[in-house]
Amino acid sequence: MSAPATDPWSSPDEQSWQSALRPVRLDEFEGQPRVVDQLGLVLEAARYRGFAPDHVLLSGPPGLGKTTLAMIIATELAVPLRVTSGPAIQHAGDLAAILSGLSEGEVLFLDEIHRMSRPAEEMLYLAMEDFRVDVVVGKGPGATAIPIEIPPFTLVGATTRAGLLPGPLRDRFGFTAQLDYYDAGDLEKIVLRSARKLGLEIDLASAAEIARRSRGTPRIANRLLRRVRDYAVVHNEGTVDLATSHRALDLYEVDTLGLDRLDRNVLDAICTKFGGGPVGLSTLAIAVAEEPQTVEEIAEPFLVRLGFLMRTSRGRVATAAGWRHIGLAPPPGVEFGQPLFGADDE
Repeated sequence: MSAPATDPWSSPDEQSWQSALRPVRLDEFEGQPRVVDQLGLVLEAARYRGFAPDHVLLSGPPGLGKTTLAMIIATELAVPLRVTSGPAIQHAGDLAAILSGLSEGEVLFLDEIHRMSRPAEEMLYLAMEDFRVDVVVGKGPGATAIPIEIPPFTLVGATTRAGLLPGPLRDRFGFTAQLDYYDAGDLEKIVLRSARKLGLEIDLASAAEIARRSRGTPRIANRLLRRVRDYAVVHNEGTVDLATSHRALDLYEVDTLGLDRLDRNVLDAICTKFGGGPVGLSTLAIAVAEEPQTVEEIAEPFLVRLGFLMRTSRGRVATAAGWRHIGLAPPPGVEFGQPLFGADDE
């Protein structure tokens, strides 16, 4: 079926909807109240002193707002924002070129900072502390280090794996924020705000349902909102109500707890093909026709958070709640969420 000729929910930001849905000021940022309060104090103190604020490290799972907060920092300080990423900086010269081009007070956002090369990382130490980089000219005994002064700047680093950051780099950040998964109430506010920006009429029950299935992640909430909107447009429905949301989310195979097809396939494979486990990651990945990294980094963390899966020294094990979620009765040995054997967690 083709979409209606006139879309009542069109908006000028349609082509850049993801950017359009981001909050632009700190007081518009829903959720993470502790981080928002702490970061607000850091920025306000910097404005009061008239100097660039301390370097900021943002850590946490993908989709929780690290990039958005970096953009907000630059907006609140009324300074330019320069964006790059750790994988893009493989040589110290790459970093030197970026740093030497910064203007005073500029915010440098370095995403996936834990993936930066070691030579560039060591150059960053000096730049963060002394606002200087040493460029080595020549090779061997005749090599000369030429110091280049750079203007004061604020580095905002983002990482999904803070444990991979070396201690000396982590210690050079004046403010470190750990972003947590959002609760349903904050996600509901995000869905309602995004719906307003998209010109979408949605009731509170639908916003709550989308929030409940969003795995505690604003990025997923906005994605599901878009899919519900698409469903309503194609089926010529008016205001999005709870029934429309259910039909749309069921079509995209997102269940009431936010599990998608991959999550359910992993649970089903452990319970029906391997008797509840233990089963190794590689074997499990083959059983669901996915790469081990996909299972480990996408499906597994959410299933563990819900208490549906346990990681043990002998492999992955389904808990009683996991058995029940896919409609199966758990064996007596896992009635209370314990594996059939006594194994320690990894």
